Amino acid sequence: MSTENLPQSPEQPSRKPRVAVVFGGRSSEHGISVVTAGAVLRAVDRTKYEVLPIGITQDGRWALTADEPERMAISDRRTPTVEDLTDSGEGAVVLPVDPANREVVYSEPGSVPKALGEVDVVFPVLHGPYGEDGTLQGLLELSGVPYVGSGVLSSAVGQDKEYMKRVFTSFGLRVGPYLVVRPREWQQSGPDGQQGAWARRRIAEFAGEHGWPLFVKPARAGSSIGITKVESFEGLDEAIAEAQRHDPKIIVEAALRGREIECGVLEFEDGPRASVPAEIPPPDTHAYYDFEAKYIDSTPGLVPAPLTDEQTAEVQKLAVAAFEAASCEGLVRADFFLTEDGEFVINEINTMPGFTPISMYPQMWQASGVTYAELVDRLIQAALNRSTGLR
Repeated sequence: MSTENLPQSPEQPSRKPRVAVVFGGRSSEHGISVVTAGAVLRAVDRTKYEVLPIGITQDGRWALTADEPERMAISDRRTPTVEDLTDSGEGAVVLPVDPANREVVYSEPGSVPKALGEVDVVFPVLHGPYGEDGTLQGLLELSGVPYVGSGVLSSAVGQDKEYMKRVFTSFGLRVGPYLVVRPREWQQSGPDGQQGAWARRRIAEFAGEHGWPLFVKPARAGSSIGITKVESFEGLDEAIAEAQRHDPKIIVEAALRGREIECGVLEFEDGPRASVPAEIPPPDTHAYYDFEAKYIDSTPGLVPAPLTDEQTAEVQKLAVAAFEAASCEGLVRADFFLTEDGEFVINEINTMPGFTPISMYPQMWQASGVTYAELVDRLIQAALNRSTGLR
């Protein structure tokens, strides 16, 4: 990737804040992260900020990428990759782990490293493990670089569905029935020598109590990737194998009968506020709101959700309570079921929700009076005003 047109050191005192948009990553949500980055790059106000796009390839290399958001879109039902946006397969971007030095350096084998200037704030739009789960946040804390979104602990809690539910329960939020199967448990054999016999028995007892179908999910993944709706015991092994392609720890959830309601939370100067909620209607051509329904076929949501004033106020209160329970910062999308008995059950939060223009989080804030560009600007400004370290 050519560095000729990128800002070089030394810096000018009056320069605009430099925002590094970091995207891609090693998780199975790599492609959606690239799509999100394209939307963010289009929305950043270039009169206020300098922008440095940094992609993380699927094997973990930090790469200098083209600032060409038009190439970061889903095409022919295929999501883009960071590799599509880089000219060099060997060059790497390095962010020093030194709070006294925010200088980003680009190097290629056989060439003199080039300083790209200091980064003032990172906008990490990675989804899933190795980015959204506190790992990148920990690196940025060590580097002393401010960043958009939640910190290390909140990001980790928001990524792990088991501990997320444990935290919510401890704060009095209602969650649905679930059980967790850890990799060691699945590897254990029963008296008959069959692998996972004890785990199957637990799941069978769980299904006997809560009924079919069950949802088998990777415990630490998002974008509905790796999830299977299992209608009977016969489909269980295949569902577990699919979930374990993305995470060795899986979570099994009982199906909740009700409406899917989402609500955005955004941190303002006076604290977190909730957006108008949205409803995800059952998709016509999919068994549930899976990855293809969300991103490929773009199943539309209802914004605002057709709720009573009392229900709207209740889900907004619960969304902010979930944000606070996990000690989140910046932004969160909270997902609920409105059950047949009229109660809201929280399913999960996303500390870096889908951020494409068709994603529910920006749509909910658009309906609440905050445009996509304003949303991006507010998140950057909040990060610039927030220190790293204990807070």
